[in-house]
Amino acid sequence: MNCSFQALGKHAEPVPHFKEKYFSQILDHFNFNNMGNGTFNQRYLITDEFWDRGVGPIFFYTGNEGDIWEFALNSGFIWETAGLQGALVIFAEHRYYGKSLPFGEKSFRIPEIGLLTVEQALADYAVMITELKKQLDATECPVIVFGGSYGGMLSVYMRLRYPNIVAGALAASAPILSTAGLGDSRQFFRDVTADFENYNPSCRDAVQEAFQQLENLAQHEDYGHIRSAFTLCKTPGSSQDIHQLKGLLRNAFTLMAMLDYPYSTHFMGNMPANPVKHDLIPGIVYNSTGDVQCYDIYTIYVECADPTGCGLGSDSLAWDYQACTEIEMCFESNNVTDMFPPMPFTEQDRVQYCTRKWGVVPRPGWLKTQFWGDALSTASNIIFSNGDLDPWANGGVRKSISSSLIAVNIPEGAHHLDLR
Repeated sequence: MNCSFQALGKHAEPVPHFKEKYFSQILDHFNFNNMGNGTFNQRYLITDEFWDRGVGPIFFYTGNEGDIWEFALNSGFIWETAGLQGALVIFAEHRYYGKSLPFGEKSFRIPEIGLLTVEQALADYAVMITELKKQLDATECPVIVFGGSYGGMLSVYMRLRYPNIVAGALAASAPILSTAGLGDSRQFFRDVTADFENYNPSCRDAVQEAFQQLENLAQHEDYGHIRSAFTLCKTPGSSQDIHQLKGLLRNAFTLMAMLDYPYSTHFMGNMPANPVKHDLIPGIVYNSTGDVQCYDIYTIYVECADPTGCGLGSDSLAWDYQACTEIEMCFESNNVTDMFPPMPFTEQDRVQYCTRKWGVVPRPGWLKTQFWGDALSTASNIIFSNGDLDPWANGGVRKSISSSLIAVNIPEGAHHLDLR
C-alpha cells in the first residue's frame, strides 16, 4: 500500500511515514478466568519523525469503526500539529475492526463477539499507551488523545476513565449525548434535511415529492417502473424491497451531508467537493466511479441497528453489534420534521432486531451510566469540536461547560472537518 501521499484539498500533501506494527493485546481485561492470559494482535501505526524524543508529547488517535489506515490518511491536522509540537504520533486500531480481529474469521460469531465493548476498547488503549511509553523511554511524556465521531467519543471516555494516563482530549464530531439516549430521536434526519434545505429551499419539497412518487408506484405495484427509474438490477416485488430501497436512498443523503467537504475526498467512499450541491444523489454515493451498470439494493446497503448506516463488510458487523449493545441510535425519519419517508426505529424495534440478529438485549442508559452522559462539569481538558453542517453535531456538546471543557463550532464544517 502506497501511503506516502494523500490528497487533501487541491494539492497532494506529504503524510508521515507511518510504521505498521502489532501490539500483543489482552483478550479480556475484566475477567481473569474467562480467557486466562489470552492475547491477540492489535494493529497500530506509529511515526517518530516529528518527535522531540523523550520530551515531546504523544498524540494518540483512538481508532474507531474501521481500518486504521483510513483514519490516519484523513487526519492531517494531527500530524501537522505534531510537527509544531514535536510529538510522537500513534494511531491505534479498534478491536474487531480492520485487521485487529481477536479471533480471526471467528470474531463475529457468538459468543466470540461478546468481547467487543467500549470498555474493552478503552482498556486496550490504556494498556497500549502505558506499555509503549515504557518501550520508548517516554514515561514522562504527556498523552493527548484525538478522535473523530465514535473515535471522538472514545477520546472523551479515555479522559474520563483514565485521567492518570491521558492529559487531554480533542473530540471531533463526537455525539456523546445522542448515542447515550439523550436528546431527540428526530434530530439526526432533521439536520440532514436542513443541510439540503439551507443550500436550496426547494430541495426539501423536491425530495419529499420524489419519495411520494416512489410510494405511489409501490402501492400500485408498478415495480417495473421503479426498477427502471432507479436503475435496479432486480425488479422489486415486495414491501420489504421498497423499504430497503427507501433506506438506501436515505443513506445516500446522509452520507452526502456528513461528508459535505469543500473539496473532493476519498474517505468513506469517493465524494466530489460539496456533494450536497450535486443532483445525482444515489450515483455520487453508490457509483462514484461510473462503472456500476445497475444497483443491487441488498448488496450496496445493509440495514442494521444504526439507522444512519453501518457500512459494508466485516466492519459493518462489528458496528451493528455495538449498536445492539451499548451505543443507542434509535433515530427516526417521519416526513414531518424531515424530508424522508416515515421510517421509525424505536427501542422496541431495536430489541427485536438485536435479539434476533445477535441474541442480545440492548441496555438503554448504559453509556450514560458509564460515561456521565451530560453531567460533565467535573471533567477537564477536553475540546469538543463540531461543524454546523454535520448532522451529528447537535448530538454532541455545542456549548462550553467550563474553562477546560471547550466547545468549538466550525462554520461550514462537515463531519470532523477539523481533523482533516
